[in-house]
Amino acid sequence: MASKRSLATKLGVVAGFENPRLALEQYPTPPELAAHVVHLADLHGDVDGRTVLDLGTGTGMLALAAALRGPARVFGVELDRDALSTATANQRRVAASAPVHWVQADATRLPLHVPDPVTVVMNPPFGAQDGNRNADRGFLSTASRVATVSYSVHNAGSREFVEAFAADNGGEVTHAFAADFEIDAQFDHHEDASRDIDAEVYRIEWA
Repeated sequence: MASKRSLATKLGVVAGFENPRLALEQYPTPPELAAHVVHLADLHGDVDGRTVLDLGTGTGMLALAAALRGPARVFGVELDRDALSTATANQRRVAASAPVHWVQADATRLPLHVPDPVTVVMNPPFGAQDGNRNADRGFLSTASRVATVSYSVHNAGSREFVEAFAADNGGEVTHAFAADFEIDAQFDHHEDASRDIDAEVYRIEWA
C-alpha cells in the first residue's frame, strides 16, 4: 500500500471547479483531506476489490483517490455537467488503473444500481447557504440505502446529528475525527485568499 503522502501528491494534479456554483456549495476537497479519508478506508479494507461510490463527486477528488487504491470500480455521481467534464480530464491526469464511471445525476435520488459491496465516500454540501440547511441529510440517506460503509465530511459540530441519523437508519458511527478544510477564495463574499474551516469526518457502518 502506497503512503498517504504519496497519494496526496498524486492528487495534486486534480483541477478544481472552473465556474463553481454557490447554490451547490462547490468547494473542492483538498488533496490532503481526500488522501486521509481514502487511506483510512483502505486500512479498514473498505476499498480494495469493492465498488466505491462518490456522491456529489464534483471534479472527482475523492473518486480518483479511491481509484488509485485498487477498487473493483468507482462511480462518481455529480449534478453539474461542467464539473463532470473536469472530472473526466482529471481522470486522465491521475491515470488510475481502476475503471471510473462518471454519472450526471442528483446524488440524493440515485438512478443506478451499483454492485455490492459498496463503500461510499463523499464531501456533501454542509448546508451553509440560505435554503440549503441540512443538505447533507439527503446524501447520508442515499448512503444508508446503498452502502455497507460510508466515509463523509461534515461541518464541525455535526456529531450529534450524524450519530442520530445513523442510529435511526440502521447505521453506527465507528470512527470520527476532526479535519482542516482549506477553502480558496471562489465567490464574491470571500474576503481572504484562503481560509481553513473546521470539519469532521465520519465512518459509518450500515446494516
